[in-house]
Amino acid sequence: MKDAFGIPQSLLVLGGTSEIALATARRLVVRRTRTVWLAGRPSPGLESAAAQLRALGAEVRTVDFDALAPESHETVLGKVFAEGDIDMVLLAFGIFGDQAHDEREPVAAVRVAQTNYTGAVSAGLVSARALQAQGHGSLVVLSSVAGERARRADFIYGSSKAGLDAFAQGLGDALHGTGVHVMVVRPGFVRSRTTAGLEEAPFATTPEAVAAAVELGLRRRSETVWVPGALRVVMSAVRHAPRALFRRLPL
Repeated sequence: MKDAFGIPQSLLVLGGTSEIALATARRLVVRRTRTVWLAGRPSPGLESAAAQLRALGAEVRTVDFDALAPESHETVLGKVFAEGDIDMVLLAFGIFGDQAHDEREPVAAVRVAQTNYTGAVSAGLVSARALQAQGHGSLVVLSSVAGERARRADFIYGSSKAGLDAFAQGLGDALHGTGVHVMVVRPGFVRSRTTAGLEEAPFATTPEAVAAAVELGLRRRSETVWVPGALRVVMSAVRHAPRALFRRLPL
């Protein structure tokens, strides 16, 4: 169960090598979390992530999980929940893709959509049902400000995150009053290995800053968290800008 401040004792990370997810897991382990499941494709990176968290004192297990194999999600995640209650599920998997390449190769664009949206719908519903069955828990979904309004520069990725964001908000409404808390996290540009080499956007942030915002959101039982917080106002203006103006903005 969570403590009085909303910090989970047990954590399941879907996307176990995500830098944001690992920064969040480290922060929560230092606070109180004792059991961590890292779900992802088997790799040295997944084992390295597990070792980092074990070094902080957590009991860590890894589980084979593939976002692109939704037919396996119920079985794979069911085995995790069968081991005991999970206080928090962090849905953190996703890919950026390559906009220019993916526009020319529709199959590659579909892979972005299937990973970021279809896979998340499957894993989110399976996790939500398990959390509801145990009567408590949080589902934290890593969305993106890119989902607020599709930009020419990354509309394939942005549209997949828009779908994910809408799904997570609707799921939160469906679970209201059940004891299950859904929190959508919308970071801006995050400095990480994934974004290395990309031009940095305004209001850039770090995995550690996102992790701190997640912790604060859990304590407050927030439904939506922006990182940094100023993006809430900025994106409200962007969302309502006339389309002709929006096309000319340096976004």
